[in-house]
Order: sequence, then C-alpha cells, then structure tokens
Amino acid sequence: MKTIAILNGPNLDRLGKREPEIYGRATLADLEAQLCAEFGSAAKLDFFQSNHEGELVDKISALADAKIDGVVINGAALTHTSVALRDALAGSGLRAVEVHISNIYKREEFRHKSLTAPVCVAVITGLGLEGYFAAVRYLLK
Repeated sequence: MKTIAILNGPNLDRLGKREPEIYGRATLADLEAQLCAEFGSAAKLDFFQSNHEGELVDKISALADAKIDGVVINGAALTHTSVALRDALAGSGLRAVEVHISNIYKREEFRHKSLTAPVCVAVITGLGLEGYFAAVRYLLK
C-alpha cells in the first residue's frame, strides 16, 4: 500500500471559519475524513498541518527519510515566500503536488508567484477541496 502525505501550511487549520467565501465552509477535519473515505483502502494517508515554517521543513525531511510515495502540499502563504520550504521539497527526492484551494491567479498579484511550484511534479489551483482529491489520484498512479 502506498503512503501519501497531505501537508497543510499556515492558517489552513482555520478552514471553515476563515474567509469561507474564498475557502468554503468545510473544515480541515472534514477534508481529512473525506480523503480517508475516498482513498483509505488504496493508500495510507499521513496528515500534517502547521502554522510554522520550520515544522513543515522538518516534516518533509522526515517523510524523505521514510521514503513515502508522494506528498500533497498546500503551503498556503509560505508557497509565495519560503525558500526553505522550496529547498526542503527539492532536496527530499519526493514526488510532490502543490495544491491551492482558491485560484491564486485570480487573487492578489503577490500570490501569482510560487517558489515551490518549480520543484513539484504538478500544481492544482482553484478547484476547491477537489484539488486534494485530484492530487492524491495522480500520486497513486
């Protein structure tokens, strides 16, 4: 059975409460339950969320050492600012798919540039929570 990590960055613990007009009303726990219901028989899903850059970097390092099969990452604001997160992904050897709930290209200009996208195998943006499902399906192939 494959192992897929689902990593979420800053403020994604506030899903369902924070700007529901952009991110929807489902919580992070709702998303995790839905992913388990959909993929639980096909993959071991490892969920992690942190509001702290270093914790995400440490988690990526641990996942690389565990030699898992792939990573779905929504780095949130760190996508646009964190060289450390980019370098952790680049140096991990892991297949990563970057996901954004909102369409980052329809938002503020500073969100249009992703530092992590060039080291990911794919980027999914603007599909809402469905982007996570698409990313897991891709990584299971």
